[in-house]
Order: sequence, then C-alpha cells, then structure tokens
Amino acid sequence: MLNYSYGIDAPQFARNGPDGVRNLGYSASATLDIPVWDWFATQHKIKQTHILRDAAKVALTSTQRTLIAQLDEFYGEASLAHDQLASLELSVQTARESLRLTRMRYSAGEATVLEVVDAQNSLTSAELAHQDGTIRYQLALANLQLLTGTI
Repeated sequence: MLNYSYGIDAPQFARNGPDGVRNLGYSASATLDIPVWDWFATQHKIKQTHILRDAAKVALTSTQRTLIAQLDEFYGEASLAHDQLASLELSVQTARESLRLTRMRYSAGEATVLEVVDAQNSLTSAELAHQDGTIRYQLALANLQLLTGTI
C-alpha cells in the first residue's frame, strides 16, 4: 500500500516560517504485507469448496435418478395405455356388433326392447371407456414428451 501526503507542517498557516524555514512539505510511505500465518483460512476455504462440490454431485445424482425413474414410469404408462387402447377398440367393435345383432333379433321378434336398450348401453359404455383410454394415452405421451423436452 502506498501513501503520499503534501501540506503544511508548521504551527502557523504560511508558506514560510518567521525564521525563513519552508513550512510546505511532503511525505511518502509504502507498506508491504507478507502473510506468514493465515489461521488455516486457505485450508478451510478449500475444504468448504470440496464440501460444496460433493453436495452438488449428490444433488445431481439424485436429480438424475429421479428423472430416470420418471422416464421409466411415464414410458410404462404410455405403453400400457397404448395396449389398453387396442383392447378398448376391440370392445367397442364387439359392442357395435352385439347391438346390430340384437336389433336384427328384435326385428325378427326374438328379442325384447330391454335387450336392445341394454346393448345400446353397453355400446355407450364401451365408447366412453375408449375415449377415457385415448385421453389416458395422450396424457401419458404428453408427460413423456414434457420430460424428454420434445414439447
């Protein structure tokens, strides 16, 4: 550190003193600090940095495991919903065919109106289940795309 001072060094405010001595003067000083002992501050900073690094590694590993688990879960959900969708489509086709056959039997006088209404209810239930399955599949795909960053 460098210090420089310039000014009057006299008991009175004047350029020259009564005996002709010059009152103006300057001085300069330099200070050099050489650390001999830092009370283990450097070692503590290094240790703290290592601890923070290890904590960041643990957080990263935890986040990676969470993402892998979610990816596996969402993929399984999408796969299951896709398989279920094919089964629900078959149920709708079966219910349609059952309604068609029940109507033909009713036209021939072999079935009652109650059987026709029951077949219509079965078809409606199958179609609603198919729509629910479609929504579940689309939601599973959206979750998967959101997790992988493709949305």
